[in-house]
Amino acid sequence: MKEGYELIYQKPSTLLPRRMHYCPGCLHSTLHKLIMEVVEEMGIKEKTIGVSPVGCSVFAYDYMDVDMQQAAHGRAAALATAIKRMHPDKYVFSYQGDGDLAAIGTAETIHACNRGENFTFFFVNNGIYGMTGGQMAPTTLEGQKTSTSPYGRDPKKVGQPLKMAEMVSQLAGVAYSERLSLNTPGNVRKGKKAIRKAFEMQQQGLGTTFLEFASNCPSGWKCSPVESLGWIEKQMSPYFPLGVFKDVTTGVEKCSCADKQAK
Repeated sequence: MKEGYELIYQKPSTLLPRRMHYCPGCLHSTLHKLIMEVVEEMGIKEKTIGVSPVGCSVFAYDYMDVDMQQAAHGRAAALATAIKRMHPDKYVFSYQGDGDLAAIGTAETIHACNRGENFTFFFVNNGIYGMTGGQMAPTTLEGQKTSTSPYGRDPKKVGQPLKMAEMVSQLAGVAYSERLSLNTPGNVRKGKKAIRKAFEMQQQGLGTTFLEFASNCPSGWKCSPVESLGWIEKQMSPYFPLGVFKDVTTGVEKCSCADKQAK
């Protein structure tokens, strides 16, 4: 660093020195950075274990310099449960997309939350299967076009998009459930605070912590990165509102899923 300059920011040592391969504008890279910043700042690199399944999330191993395990598609919650029970002193997290966590992995997700397994879910909700061809996901919005719903999602045939943060907040084992986004600088700061809070609550053994991130997929949505950020704000946020749905440390327990669905 040049003399007279003040260091404002540097990449956390917990991120490996590799160029991100994600599509331009994809927020996976931002979430990777935030998680690893928190791990570095908390000094828990040697005590952190991450689990990722199939999908775009699988590439987390290429960038996060912590112990990582790969799970079969949809089974990250089951593997994270085993790891946390075997190593209760570790900070354990699963890093999953919507096609994984809310489709093939629904059972593992719901039952882990219901049991109150003491690990953290990082759930990236971009409303589509990003890696495998842009198919409709459980979180695809009504009317949204995908490769398997070319005329738009029809709720009469496939039901309404799943609101996972609201759903899991109803389960007794969940200590903290919040939906966030990383589409603005302000939301990025909120996201980092939430990640640290989730890890701290895990350290206290309070139960399952669940962070859902309303994210984007410029390639799958067939739009520019800037347009995709606008889509999050204008299209996703009305149906997937940001906010805390449950926090046992503050007594917050927002509305039921039925109430949110009605709205």
